[in-house]
Amino acid sequence: MSVKQELEKKTKRTCLYDKHLSLGAMMVEFGGFDMPLLYQSGIAKEHAAVRERVGLFDVSHMGEVTVKGQDAERYVNHIFTNNVTAMPVGKIVYGMMCYDDGGTVDDLLVYKLAEQDFFLVINAANIDKDWAWMQQQAEGFDIELKNESEIYGQIAIQGPESEHIVETVLGLPCKELTFYTCKTIEAPSGAVGGVISRTGYTGEDGFELYASHDYIRDCWDRLIAAGVQPCGLGCRDTLRFEVGLPLYGDELSEQISPVMAGLTAFVKFDKPEFIGREALLRQKTEGVSRRLVGIELHDKAIPRHGYAVLNMDGQPIGEVTTGYHTISTDKSVCMALVDTAYAALGTDVQIQIRKKVFPGTVIKKQFYNKSYKK
Repeated sequence: MSVKQELEKKTKRTCLYDKHLSLGAMMVEFGGFDMPLLYQSGIAKEHAAVRERVGLFDVSHMGEVTVKGQDAERYVNHIFTNNVTAMPVGKIVYGMMCYDDGGTVDDLLVYKLAEQDFFLVINAANIDKDWAWMQQQAEGFDIELKNESEIYGQIAIQGPESEHIVETVLGLPCKELTFYTCKTIEAPSGAVGGVISRTGYTGEDGFELYASHDYIRDCWDRLIAAGVQPCGLGCRDTLRFEVGLPLYGDELSEQISPVMAGLTAFVKFDKPEFIGREALLRQKTEGVSRRLVGIELHDKAIPRHGYAVLNMDGQPIGEVTTGYHTISTDKSVCMALVDTAYAALGTDVQIQIRKKVFPGTVIKKQFYNKSYKK
């Protein structure tokens, strides 16, 4: 078997794979899937479309797990750092699943579709790991736990015009949805009930549609025919990065806890118990050795994942998790995990890029907001 055949054998394809090829997308492997990195328009144009108008993403590679039954709420609270107690139907919350030592299994969204009926959206690269871990934690709970990642396709419509596009092009009423809410929909195919939500991973208004593969393919075609800009993983990363949103594997991992990542707001210590609670509480009260920070370089050089962060004496103090020369703000910035002694805003540091070092300053991780003007 050739190397190409071996790679094709190992990677999965979403229900929109052929649509990407027909649009001339550059395909790459991500999370075990063949995914579009960018289209012929390029990352900058796709990025601008989402910031200024509307863009369309294939996110069918994401995983979906359903939890139902009389212990569903208790189970989700057991594995999840946020609190779903008395959560209203139609609400969505963000949080993490953690190991006993506080390391992150994954970050995820939890949708409440009905009483004792939860819909968990997990990262593509972690589907198999997450599913095995969730099954291990289910002992003693009266629940029906299903991995439905193969059933659902998903698209994300993102940008300031997204509400108008969803309502007029797809015919799906969505005005009543507020930020981090959802509702179920009847998919015309009848194959699987759909879900529409209003969250977004771009810093812009946006909607996510989960439904059968056939229905998602039909929606994609209608949106493309209406002139909506298709967008790849490249601009999805530049968009989320600019507003300081984490990516699992970069800003969160088995070695990077929510406390280290600055996500303690999504860890509810007032819950009586959840996996990792004691370790995370200890980190919060006693402190951690490293913290995630933002850094702005005083130069046009571009910091990349894994590049060393140095103090002003040239000693290693951490490493870059994600870095770009931002499209929206025209600045060289990065997120980095650094020794806590250097995590205060205004601290001067250096980034080693190949054989050179470039000075920078610790700043807030949100590098862009809607009020920003170049």
